[in-house]
Amino acid sequence: MEKYRVSLADEERAVLESLVSKGKAAARRIAHARILLLADEGHDDEDIASALEISARTVGRVRKRLVTEGFLAAVDHKPQPPRPDKVKIKGNVEQELIRVACSDPPEGHCHWTLQLLADELVALGLVKVVSTETVRQALKKTTSSRGSSRPGACRPMRTGSTSGAWRT
Repeated sequence: MEKYRVSLADEERAVLESLVSKGKAAARRIAHARILLLADEGHDDEDIASALEISARTVGRVRKRLVTEGFLAAVDHKPQPPRPDKVKIKGNVEQELIRVACSDPPEGHCHWTLQLLADELVALGLVKVVSTETVRQALKKTTSSRGSSRPGACRPMRTGSTSGAWRT
């Protein structure tokens, strides 16, 4: 792994020392400040990691960010990339999934499996890739029951009265 040499200017060192002494910042920001201060003093990654109880990989990444991206990027944490939508099957794709699940299964199969449904959605061009778990969650949301004697979405069954009165 490449070593990135840390050399701080006097004003950068003063900013980091005040940040650490106040302790009124995010824990990650304070840890990065301590990493940079110790690295500027000439300590190696393993010593810094053991002193601050963090991984040596983190120390290396903070050093690298200081050299390649600058002082502010090294002190502030790198934001996570945006997460994809949790619900991948919605709208027209969901309607098509239900339509396919309620239809007759393909030749040679007695019922639709989650894998067959996922493959069918891809074959129809509705999604590029879909997992069986995503299909399962979409079907669960629609209260579809592949285990019932009737095909298609389940309708709530009427339950008996709980009043205790006798029916005649």
